Amino acid sequence: MKALILVDIQNDFLPGGTLAVSNGDEIIPLVNNLQSKFDLVVASQDWHPENHASFASNHDNKNVFDVIQLDGQDQVLWPNHCVQGTIGAAFSSDLNTAAVAAIFRKGMHKNVDSYSAFFDNNNSQHTGLESYLKSMNITDVYVCGLAADYCVYFTAKDAQSLGFNTFYITDATRFISEDVYNNILLDLKQQGVTILNSADI
Repeated sequence: MKALILVDIQNDFLPGGTLAVSNGDEIIPLVNNLQSKFDLVVASQDWHPENHASFASNHDNKNVFDVIQLDGQDQVLWPNHCVQGTIGAAFSSDLNTAAVAAIFRKGMHKNVDSYSAFFDNNNSQHTGLESYLKSMNITDVYVCGLAADYCVYFTAKDAQSLGFNTFYITDATRFISEDVYNNILLDLKQQGVTILNSADI
């Protein structure tokens, strides 16, 4: 059984959003077309409180993209994004969500960020996605969405470590930093993740 995970295809990560990924909107028609090829489609949704510690605005004398220590982890400070209940946190209206069976929210705990759709960045709090996929007899997981070098990467890495056959769809995601992106692709290959194009599915 195959599942497609749609990672954070939300307004704040799209052009015009507060943490826009360049050309992020280009993946949406492709993602919409891919959904019919899978037994199950699920989505993750960044869902931050306004006082989230990953927001630069919540730290004195700190700027966006500074790196701090947060609960023992390096933490990039981001612009405020995907605040609970806002338009920025909503899925793109162009994204077909009719086939999405379940939505897994992340980043709700103010003192730890959550890139992966499975865990927070400390791997201490689960979203419930792992148990859900296993209860649905999913063996193969295909990951796409935004951004390639952060939330999609960590979701794919965790899926592989949890025992799923994991596939990373390169043309159905967009990155923030090309250098980081190239490094994460190497890392995913070393972890056993299959890197492929949507045409290969």
